[in-house]
Amino acid sequence: MADWTFLTNHTHVLMCVANDPGMRFRDIAVAVGITERAAQRIVAELVAAGYLKRQRDGRRNRYQLYPELPLRHPLESHHQIGELLEVLEANPHSGVPTHHHIG
Repeated sequence: MADWTFLTNHTHVLMCVANDPGMRFRDIAVAVGITERAAQRIVAELVAAGYLKRQRDGRRNRYQLYPELPLRHPLESHHQIGELLEVLEANPHSGVPTHHHIG
């Protein structure tokens, strides 16, 4: 794995939950490259901050994501979580440009 990435583990966990609301902590941990305990902590933080809502589904948890909530950093707070997830789920072979010019 790379020494660093552009996205945080919180973003990676959100991506996992967005793709599979019933994903187990063990599977999230493997996908993100963190421990199961770290996955549990991140999900708990996302629930406490209101970005996810935990729902029991039999013996498992399912999570509801609130895509309309803003990103947390002041530089990004004018964007919503759902916008970020949409961009990250974009198909690079769809003909949609994958680069943007700044300036």
